[in-house]
Parts: sequence; structure tokens; C-alpha cells
Amino acid sequence: MDDRSSLGRVSGSTESVSTVTSEEFVLVPPSAGGSPSSSEGKPRLKMSWNGSEQLQKAMEEVLDDDVTHEGTRQDEHTEDPQTPVASGSQKRPPNLTLDPCPADGSVGSTDSSAPEEDSVQFSKLSYLGCTWVKAPRSESEAQKAMATLRAESAIPIPVILHVPNIPEGCVRIVDQASGTEIASFPIYKVLFCARGKDGTLEGDCFSFTESYRSSEDFQIHVFSCHIKEAVSRILYSFSTAFKRSSKPAPDVRDSALPMSPDGDVYTFTVSMEVREDDGKGNFSPVPKDRDKYYFKLRQSVQKKVVVTVQQMNNKELVIERCFGMLLSPGQKVRNNDMHLLDMESMGKSADGKAYVITGTWDPTTPVFQMLNEDTPKDKQVFMTVAVDLVVTEVVEPVRFLMEAPVRVYPSNERFWYFSRKTFSETFYLKLKQGGARGSQGDAMLEVVSLQRHSERTNGGRGRLQSPTEEEEPEEDSDSEISSGTGDVSKDCPEKILESWGSILNRWHSNLCVRPKGLSALVRPGVPEALRAEVWQLLSGCHSDQDLLERYRILITKDSAQEGVITRDIHRTFPAHDYFKDSNGDGQDSLYKICKAYSVYDEEIGYCQGQSFLAAVLLLHMPEEQAFCVLVKIMYEYGLRALYKNNFEELHCKFYQLERLLQEQLPELWSHFQEMNLEAHMYASQWFLTLFTAKFPLCMVFHITDLLLCEGLNIIFNVALALLKTSKEDLLQADFEGALKFFRVQLPKRYRAAENARRLMEQACNIKVPTKKLKKFEKEYQSLRESQLQQEDPIDRYQFRSV
Repeated sequence: MDDRSSLGRVSGSTESVSTVTSEEFVLVPPSAGGSPSSSEGKPRLKMSWNGSEQLQKAMEEVLDDDVTHEGTRQDEHTEDPQTPVASGSQKRPPNLTLDPCPADGSVGSTDSSAPEEDSVQFSKLSYLGCTWVKAPRSESEAQKAMATLRAESAIPIPVILHVPNIPEGCVRIVDQASGTEIASFPIYKVLFCARGKDGTLEGDCFSFTESYRSSEDFQIHVFSCHIKEAVSRILYSFSTAFKRSSKPAPDVRDSALPMSPDGDVYTFTVSMEVREDDGKGNFSPVPKDRDKYYFKLRQSVQKKVVVTVQQMNNKELVIERCFGMLLSPGQKVRNNDMHLLDMESMGKSADGKAYVITGTWDPTTPVFQMLNEDTPKDKQVFMTVAVDLVVTEVVEPVRFLMEAPVRVYPSNERFWYFSRKTFSETFYLKLKQGGARGSQGDAMLEVVSLQRHSERTNGGRGRLQSPTEEEEPEEDSDSEISSGTGDVSKDCPEKILESWGSILNRWHSNLCVRPKGLSALVRPGVPEALRAEVWQLLSGCHSDQDLLERYRILITKDSAQEGVITRDIHRTFPAHDYFKDSNGDGQDSLYKICKAYSVYDEEIGYCQGQSFLAAVLLLHMPEEQAFCVLVKIMYEYGLRALYKNNFEELHCKFYQLERLLQEQLPELWSHFQEMNLEAHMYASQWFLTLFTAKFPLCMVFHITDLLLCEGLNIIFNVALALLKTSKEDLLQADFEGALKFFRVQLPKRYRAAENARRLMEQACNIKVPTKKLKKFEKEYQSLRESQLQQEDPIDRYQFRSV
């Protein structure tokens, strides 16, 4: 193509360029004034910039360029606004993203020593800055941004702009003085380009909009061109890059897509596949469980995520590109918790019927830790994958979001039986005619709702959550509530506070003896405002200054369990603001307490679950006092005994609970026996974490009140109360259903403070005689003795030495 003719074609009408996929890019007519003359001859222009007339000469050099084929100019003409760069070099990864306040010149830089990619280079430009926009393909917003930054940019930055010639390329901004790269954006993330209106101060400006992180964040970058007429050539290079980045596909459809009875509803089938490195240079699809269809992943093996989007009915919508694939552990995650994957490829499938996006996933990245840990045998976790798509006919980007169950296995695991059934979901996208106009003047569509098939069949309200919205999980959903969930009221009737004031006055006058009437006050729950003081008094930490001083020494020592502690800290109370940030004060204090205890207790050290109890204490008192209370609970209340001798004491507790269940709820006990459902399958966390890991905080704090007042056996009261209130649900459940009920539905029932209060009231009214527990303990020891008679003599010796 002759560059002169192409420049003439563009300069006569180019105002903005949208990312379309048609053979000829669409030109928006200028909205004010005329346009530069055609390149069929030199325009005689008098131009100045800061009093200089060098631009006139430079412009003449541009128009005198006698190159006849696109992309074949001489490399040594670095003063020309457009210079091709040598091809054949490797693809550049995305680089530093510009901050929205670059006017001070401190935009940031990276090493630009990497090889150049196949691109067109433009010099004699000034970077004016960038700002946020809400509508990434809005001509009016682009004009407003250019006007604002043109007026506010006191010190423009001279730059060189590289626009790629290849679909995998990046738009690169390079500092002209130093040659260092300021920023780099993959071409698929550039959504829109526009130029300033003729006859205005912005007539020499152009801009492009890019997706900053996801479909919710967009930045527009604004430049001024010292040679005004060269703006058209820059926009033409962008339009060419847009066309090349959208892979053409043969039209092999037998017939048009079937029309929906509801003409405004478009149906899509979205499927997902996870592939793992097979060690032979290939990525093979991971297997799925035959019954539950969860993905079977292996630890620390590099992965790829492949999402296929296929429209099933109605007038065909054109997917231009995907500008973001995001991944997060869990379900119903917030937009801020999603993490961008590196994009490997995107484009039409071989048959032209679907759009395929492939992203690379490094599971060893810390943010994906939950998806890179060996999943317990009776559990599965979830992963959420989203793709943000630019659809030509739709104003805003469209996000398809999928939640898939997974289980993680050791890296050397081999799978023999699995399903090859595709993991897919059906989505219903409802659109309406909007007020905005497309690049060809046609009316653009706006999203009314985006609904999953499961929501439609279950009578859902018809709209998927927008990524920025929060939603309370439904009672019957499969998602577990996060630890640290729930608000705790600090309101307390004045009469109760007066009673507590009287008790505390008497208590402080004689710290060696608990005052009369204390248990009756604790049972309904200690007022939140008093818990820090009361918990320390109940545990006996008020007079243990030696332990406080020792903590300050312990935190300076190294622990052999620091790796395990660090891993658990990130999973402790993720729903609570105090522990949410990886580098926040909450996680830092929690880490120090757990590390200090691991050094303090050389026999037991740190055990999984301790972090939840420590977090509960940290929410009420400074870390020194929290450490002291933790030590008291572990030693004087007997919690550490559950971790000793291969959890022998814990198994005794399980036996005692089953015997209590047999006596007080015989029908439920028989049902559990028929299903072979044993106490350790549902009650392990109840004992080891004192209910802190799964239940809402209003209930957790109340249990801690009772534990510190009554002792460890209060666990039996709470456990029996939970089983009694859930009896009818459990009698109707099978083995898998019962485990799911304990894990998911049961904790959700007590998110309401009133439900938790009633449960704790019932727990306090259940009788669990100490004599009976002693009796059951002796039964357990006799049974263990009989079992050990048939085992190795060494095991028998170890049991007797307990």
C-alpha cells in the first residue's frame, strides 16, 4: 500500500478509531472545522511551537517520504514522526502501568534494553498524561479528557510511541531523552482511539483508552503531536493494529443462528478447561471427577486456562477481543480479589463458531496458594474464572464468570478414573437499544442483565452480580462462609452493665477468687466492650507479668515452623478487615503470636487451628495479652493435650461425644451408625479450634466466654445443641449430604445474632455431668487397651506411658 495515498485517505476524515473487526476500519467524520489537505502535494503550512518554525521543515520531510510500501521506511530517519522498527524480535510482556498523575514527570520507567518488536515508531510527540474514564469507547469522554489534560499539562514529556504491526504486540511509550520505556500495553487491551477536534486547542492531540486491570477500570492516555497532520497517520496505524489483532475466521456456518423468542436475549455457552504441563513440552487437559465433576489439579504444576465462548442464538454479536482473564480462589469473590492472568492467545476457533481465550497460570504465585495446597480428603475448594470481552455492538464490556469446584493433589499423583465431560455453563445476555452511537452511526446496545441458566431455572432475579457488588451467600448454596464473618453488636442494656460493674469491682478487690454470681452473668454472654478485661481475669493473665515479659523475648527468636505459620496466617479470618491485608497490622500481630507460641511450647509447637483462636483474642486485646491468654487456654484449660500423643486425647473426646449422642439423641446416633458417620468426620474443628474456624463471630465470642468461665467441656454442650437443633435435617441426609450440611449449611444458620443467642442458651441448659464424662473416658481407655493387645508391643507401651 502506498503510504501517501493511505495518509490522504485517513487525514481527510479520521476523528476516532474504534476496535472493530471489519476489513475496512470505520472513520468517524470530524465534528468541527475542516481537515488537513490531501497528501497529493505539499501543503504550505506555517506552524510554530514555542516560537520555533522547525516543525514546518519536519512536516515537509514527512510528506516528502518516498517510500512506496507500508512499513519499509529507513530506520536511520529517527527525526521522522513515523519510523518502522526491525521485525523478527520476541514478544514483549506488558510493562509498568502509568499512574493517573504523570504531570510531574515521575511517570516511572523500566529498562528498555529488551529487543524491539515489529512496530511503527512515531517521534515528535509529547505525553500529556492519563486519567480515568467510565465509558472507554465514548467520543465525548475522550474529547473531554484531551481538553482537560491539554490545559493542565504544564510540563509535557517528549516521547516516542511504538504501535505494533503484529497481533501479539504492545503499544510502547518510550522517553525520548533517555530511551527508557515508560509503559507498555498489549494491543488487545487498547479499546478506543480518538483525535482532538479541528479548530480547537486539542486539534493536535490524540488519545487511546486501555483497560487498566479489568472491565471496571479504564485509563485514557493523551498525547500532542508537534506535527498536527501526522495525527491521522498515527490513528491509521492503530486501526491497522486493531484489525490484525482480531484473527479472521472462515465463515463455515451452515445457517444463521436461530432467533430467540425474546429478540433481546442472546444465549451463550461458555466452557472452561484447565491444562497442565505434562513435562514433555505440552499442556494436557486435567481430569475431572466422574461423579462430582471437580477439576483434579496437581500441586506446583504450571497451568493454562482455556475459556470458549459460543453464541447459540439471535443476531450474531461480534467479539472483538478479550482484554482480561481473571482468576481467584473461592466463590462469590469480590472484584478486588480477582487476579489477572497473562494472556497467551485469543481469537476465533478453527470452525469459526466460537471465541477462544487462553491464559497462563502459575499456581505457585502466593495469591493462588489456596489452589496449590493438598485438599483434605473430604473437601473440595472452588476457583472463579472471569473473562472480560469487548463486543462491537455493546457499549460496555461483558464479563462471563464461572465458578468451578477443584481438588488439589500432590504433584506426583496419577489419575486412573475420571470424566472427560466438558465443564460449561449457559448464560442469557439481555440487551436493549441505548442512546450511544457506534463508529458507523448505528445505535449501540446496553446490557440489561446477564443470567446463568441455573439462576433462571431457580427463579433468580435475573441479573448476575456486577464485579463491584457484594452479595450475601444464599442459605442453600454450596459455598462455605469465610472464617471471621459477621458483626458483633456492642450494645448492652444499662442494667447489665451495672451488674458487671458491681462484679468487676468486687473481683478487682480480690483477684484470687471469682466473685459469686459471675457464671450467671457470663452465660448470656459477656458484653463486647468488657470482653478484653473479663477474658484476662477469667484466664488468670492479670497477674502474670513474667509471661508478658517473656513474650517480648520470644518474638525475637527463630521458629522452625515459620513456613507453616505464614501459610495459615493468610487463611485466618479472611472475611475480617483487620486480617484481610497481607502486610497489615492484623496479620503481622497474628504471625508474631503464633511464632512466639511455637518457640514457647517446644513439645507441641504450632499446630494448625491455633491461628483462629489467636485471632479471636487479638480482636479484643493487644498481642502481648492475647499471647498470655492463648498460653493459659493451651496449658491450664487443657487444649494442648488434644494435640499430644498422636491426638489420643482428641479421639477420647470423639468417643465421649458419640456416647452422649447415643444417650441424648438415640435416633440420630442410630442414623449416623447406619451411614458410618463418625464424630471425627464433623467435630474435629469443633474441638481443635473451639468452633472459631467456621462459625460467625457473634457465636464464636460467646463460646469463648463460656470456655474461659466453665472450661473445655463446654464444647460438648455446644456440640449437642448443634446436633439437637439440626436433628431433622440430618435424619433426612445421606452420608455426603450430612458432611455438606456440617460444612456449609450449619454455620450459616447462626449468622443472625438472635439465632446464635438461642443456640447458646440451649447449650447452657444441656446437662453434661462430669461423672458421666469420666465414665466414658474409662470406657474408651478399656477399648483402646483391647485394641492395643492385638497391635505392636511398642504401640502398646506408648499408649500406657501416656
